Amino acid sequence: MRKKLQSIIITKQKNGEKSILNNQKAARTRRQRGYQWEDTIVKRFNSTEDWKAFRLGSPSIALPDVLAVNTENSSIFTIEAKSGTSTSLPIPADQIERCLEWIKTFDIYKKRHVLLAFKFLSKKRIGVGEYEGRELREYFKIWDESLDITDCVCTYEGKFFAKIDGVREEISLQECKMPFKTKQRTSA
Repeated sequence: MRKKLQSIIITKQKNGEKSILNNQKAARTRRQRGYQWEDTIVKRFNSTEDWKAFRLGSPSIALPDVLAVNTENSSIFTIEAKSGTSTSLPIPADQIERCLEWIKTFDIYKKRHVLLAFKFLSKKRIGVGEYEGRELREYFKIWDESLDITDCVCTYEGKFFAKIDGVREEISLQECKMPFKTKQRTSA
């Protein structure tokens, strides 16, 4: 009687393939954090009596992350939300610009602001897959429309910088008093 032989092919994973998979996993984790932060903001606004908020869609569409409206006091906020474990969170100029375009469209509202919402998670990344504990912090900054639109960054301490030709220049943005409870720090 003849036995059928089965062969097994073993392939060794190349470092490049592992790196791509790790990068894809990291990107997915960043997006999930962003979606969760946007969802939290929407839920907080909707838990108040006079506000209604909506997530507007994916980043591929030229929309702000969140739109919040209060018809009682004629207010509208377009919100760009960033969340992460690093010590600074960047926000590209085009995202600020699209938020500004949206609030200009709704000129029926008396109070119109672009809010930049930053959430620094309670763990700080110190290496690949390595974290240390820290205080969770949230900042809600009102974009000053008199400023030139540039790439910007918010630090864990709540300082805000414009990035002009690769150089950071500190700018002062007003903190927005939110209509709900936050982990906001008014002084760092």
